Amino acid sequence: QVQLVESGGGLVQAGGSLRLSCAASGRTFSNYAMAWFRRVPGKEREFLAAITGSGGNTNYADSVKGRFTISRDNAKNTVYLQMNSLKPEDTGAYYCAARYLVVSYRYSDYQYWGQGTQVTVSS
Repeated sequence: QVQLVESGGGLVQAGGSLRLSCAASGRTFSNYAMAWFRRVPGKEREFLAAITGSGGNTNYADSVKGRFTISRDNAKNTVYLQMNSLKPEDTGAYYCAARYLVVSYRYSDYQYWGQGTQVTVSS
């Protein structure tokens, strides 16, 4: 089992920045690819970014490329999502997820999920 706890959400004005954190426990963190997803009511979870276990490779959705940065610190068992130039359409619940070894864009491929943290971007 892997336990994930997100933090760092909140209310921010458009154009502002936030950094989300996701603290993991339970298994060898570097064995897990990590990802961030966003959910808006009435829609499926949207893939935002993913990072390999070593941190050497990252992938982004087109909607956040150039604005969001995913990173991880395996010594701290934590993955981050730095969000810059936030837009009102970035509003939603943000979830981190873990998958053993292999990165995926599909939320159904991830075995472990945090409880989510709310991000609200005002115009």
